[in-house]
Amino acid sequence: MSIVHAPTGSEPPGSDAAASSSSTPPDSRRAVGRQARGRVPRRSLGVVDVALRHRGAVAILESQNAGRLTELVPIRFGRMMASPWTFYRGAAAVMAADLAARPHTDLMVQMCGDAHVLNFGLWATPERNLSFDLRDFDETLPGPFEWDVARLATSLVVLARDNALDAARAEVAVERCLRSYRTHMRSYARSPQMDIWYDLIDVTRLVSRFSRADRELATNYIARRAERRTSRGAIGKLTTVVNGHLRITEDPPRRVHLGPDELALVVEVFARYRESLPQYRRHLLDRFRFCDAVRQVVGVGSVGMRVYLVLLEGRDGADPLFLQIKQAGPSVYEEHLGPSGFETAGERVAVGKRLIQSATDIFVGWTVASDGTAYYVRQFRDMKVIPDGALIAPRLAEFSEACGAVLARAHARTGDATAIAAYIGNGEGFVDALGDSSFSYSDQTDVDHRQLGAAIKNGEITAQSDDDPR
Repeated sequence: MSIVHAPTGSEPPGSDAAASSSSTPPDSRRAVGRQARGRVPRRSLGVVDVALRHRGAVAILESQNAGRLTELVPIRFGRMMASPWTFYRGAAAVMAADLAARPHTDLMVQMCGDAHVLNFGLWATPERNLSFDLRDFDETLPGPFEWDVARLATSLVVLARDNALDAARAEVAVERCLRSYRTHMRSYARSPQMDIWYDLIDVTRLVSRFSRADRELATNYIARRAERRTSRGAIGKLTTVVNGHLRITEDPPRRVHLGPDELALVVEVFARYRESLPQYRRHLLDRFRFCDAVRQVVGVGSVGMRVYLVLLEGRDGADPLFLQIKQAGPSVYEEHLGPSGFETAGERVAVGKRLIQSATDIFVGWTVASDGTAYYVRQFRDMKVIPDGALIAPRLAEFSEACGAVLARAHARTGDATAIAAYIGNGEGFVDALGDSSFSYSDQTDVDHRQLGAAIKNGEITAQSDDDPR
């Protein structure tokens, strides 16, 4: 599909996504949604116009190098160069600029900010049940609901192409995702607020979407992964015994031990983070002692940010707890929607995570180091099952339906489901328009990926492969 020109101009950001609409009658809230069609006709959601960019994609990516560890930036570009899919994963800032260049609905929610299809996964609730939910919140910010939906829909096409699925199967996946979002948003518009808040998609609801033949395969795969992906399950893979003490094993450049100054920084950050937890969770954390820490290289877009893996030990060597300390910078959307209302980026991420997810890791917290760098903290592994693109691709349509349902629930928790449902309506306009844009923007991602390759070939950018299988 060709890239066509979007309407010029933009609408100012709306009010905070968490603001209550409980005092506004439903008819008035439906009117708000219908009025938004005047500002942003649903058919215009299918329009992508990169001519509105103030900077090229490569320039946007380079501007993100500020605040990153210089020696790791080439790995970031190496991972992004691996395929259009890895490029898309690392280029949230590029898509944010393109989305912000056109008018938006002003129907605000707490955006995930990077709601691509593999940023949905399973992990344990505090009650030790497996929940299917969004899992990455580095870019979370109040913003227009349709931006999250567009990022998810486009990711389905990019991932489908990366796995050699034909256009028809990609189109089905996009349609089923968008219709699932529409159906669930309509349901949430009629639901009591507490029902929305407590709604949770557990592993059974996820697996039930697959064909009978795939259910047993999916159930067994999830059970094996969940059992291994815990702190106890990570001991054999991530630690060794040195002089009678557990130490994290190195795997340069992905995991490296720290010099004295950097280790002292991590110890300081860990101590400061403790104060962001409720008192009863500090009591639990204090049952563990600090043993070791390494610097990690994780993800695609996060490469170059300071990320540390911390090993804590309980009463004996068989009682470990891994925490991840991750640097938090401004959301890529703040340039377009205004700064976060939080004092620190770490708090923005942690609170956004709690707003969006049905159940959140009990150790999530944040702090600011003495050098002014913001961080947030979470468990490294807590029965987390992160989807594998090659495994999901043959079942992309079913998986995409679950993602659409989760995204609708997240938006209904933090925005006005009645207004959003009224904007979307009952017809196919919303689905058709975002379906069109998902293919158009996937085409543009291919173009941007090639431009990054040209910049690397010309020596404008240094890229380094770390053989990470992404």
